[in-house]
Amino acid sequence: MAHIHFIHIYVDSPTTHIQSTWLSPADRQGTGHGTTRYWQDLARTLERGRFDGIFIADIQSIEPEFAKQDIAFGSGIPRHDPLMTLPSMADVTEHLGFGVTLSTAGTAPYAAVRRLGTLDNLTGGRLGWNVVTSYQKSDYLALGIDQPDHDLRYDMADEYLEICRRLWDAFPRDAIIADRDKGVFVDVNKIKRVEFAGKFFRCEAYPVIENSPQGRPLIFQAGSSGRGVRFAATHADAIFALQPTMEAMKGYLANVGEAAKAVGRPNPKVYLGIQPYIGGTEAEAQARLDFYRDRIPVDVALNRLGAVLGIDFRGMDVDRPFDELSSDAGSHGLMRGLVDWGSGAAPTIRDAALQMSMSSTMPRLVGTPEQLADRIETIWRETGCFGFALSPHASPQSAEEFVDQVVPILQKRGLMRTDYAGTTFRENLNQP
Repeated sequence: MAHIHFIHIYVDSPTTHIQSTWLSPADRQGTGHGTTRYWQDLARTLERGRFDGIFIADIQSIEPEFAKQDIAFGSGIPRHDPLMTLPSMADVTEHLGFGVTLSTAGTAPYAAVRRLGTLDNLTGGRLGWNVVTSYQKSDYLALGIDQPDHDLRYDMADEYLEICRRLWDAFPRDAIIADRDKGVFVDVNKIKRVEFAGKFFRCEAYPVIENSPQGRPLIFQAGSSGRGVRFAATHADAIFALQPTMEAMKGYLANVGEAAKAVGRPNPKVYLGIQPYIGGTEAEAQARLDFYRDRIPVDVALNRLGAVLGIDFRGMDVDRPFDELSSDAGSHGLMRGLVDWGSGAAPTIRDAALQMSMSSTMPRLVGTPEQLADRIETIWRETGCFGFALSPHASPQSAEEFVDQVVPILQKRGLMRTDYAGTTFRENLNQP
């Protein structure tokens, strides 16, 4: 029997995931994000709940026009490097996978393979790489490079992934033979030199990192535009999708299936994003949601949305319909998702900004543990998705409540595993 899979996802950065989280007395991330103990406790909780992994989305910078205002409120600041949070979590777990974001902007493919391959080996084959192309202008300003347009970024990323794949394939794990009698550590006949000269990237090198116990890191992607979906279908093992409605979820999964068929690949596994608000009653859960929404400064929310879409909202009427806007440089899929989130009535720019600050374009599930389990089962059965990416509203409270209150219900219904298939991310991702 197939089971529902879960990952825990931070949709902003390793430190702050929604802008009001630190205002809650239940939050420990605002003060604990710089300690190994915080991350280790969270990892233990997720492994106890039999989650596939923890997934950290990331943007490298903040828009300079709004920096002082956003920094004061803690909007994505500080932004610790997500790769650096992993070793301490891996030390206290045996099965939990780790999905991390590393942009193709500003990092050479060879350097990416070395960094990611090292972590994949050190974690025993539990690494996943969220491949992003960086859509935020401030990232390119910070890196000192020009920002390509939307589709060109994906064209460049196709070459980037090709180099990475060749480097991984060029150093199989069994090349390390460590034959003391012959004094040979590596079978040189199994190592290949990579020579690639493309339109955007070049690489001539022998790889220096061997494959991990799972081969190579899993490839995650979150492309939601037409070009992004084609990229994901071509390269990804798994996709996380922030779709606001049941109709949008079904449409996205159908698009992924068509794109995968066009490139001759099996469908990537799709995790649909959700944000749970759990209470003893539905009214209690709704009150918790209201607490967060009412504390988000509108100006900060508009700054964040503007950075993602490449739009400056200063001086604009923010009560005009959001669907009147257009963006050439920003995230096309996110823009469409925020329009769809309005459920038939186009949200205003103000509404879209507040929604983005709380849960991006993913739906909020509000209710008792039993109600959340019912809703999750309904979405899973009706869409045919692989699983769900849970975004916390306060951390680690969201994870602890879900693991302790919702997971047992799903396990009792036979909808969620009670043990892991293996010790690598790939094994557990492929577990029925």
